[in-house]
Amino acid sequence: MNRVLVAGIGNVFLGDDGFGVEVVRRMDAAALPGSVSVSDYGIRGVHLAYELLGGAYDTLIMVDAVEIDGPPGTVAVLEIDDEPVDVAQVDGHGMHPQAVLDLLARLGGRVPRVLLVGCRPQTVDEVMGLSEPVAAAVEGAVAAVTALARDEAYRRTDRERADA
Repeated sequence: MNRVLVAGIGNVFLGDDGFGVEVVRRMDAAALPGSVSVSDYGIRGVHLAYELLGGAYDTLIMVDAVEIDGPPGTVAVLEIDDEPVDVAQVDGHGMHPQAVLDLLARLGGRVPRVLLVGCRPQTVDEVMGLSEPVAAAVEGAVAAVTALARDEAYRRTDRERADA
């Protein structure tokens, strides 16, 4: 069984940027296989990078507010490749998903499979609480992330298919 980390990312003091934190807060760990860990990393992107450095996970599922196509509240699953992007400065209090992966690569680590469940924000102003369209997307995102984490835990790797 694959080890999966579901990481909620975002700043709850910036409106819809708290989407990832709210999704993982509502997830039911009992509905997931034991090989799946769910954690709220919030604005602690550096901590997430160091957590991943040990190589303990086969799949990382990040949940965050991201600028994707569609109106606010649109949710999409994106597969992230491991091609690092040069980031000149690391901001430990507000790292976006690619910055976390870039830092991990610079530290010499990697995760074999990275998925991002993103929601288009309506507002990232200094306000607590999600906007109406993003709040309405949370329950569906919880169900989607739960199903995705379960599928990833049981997904056969290329190595396992070759050995079969």
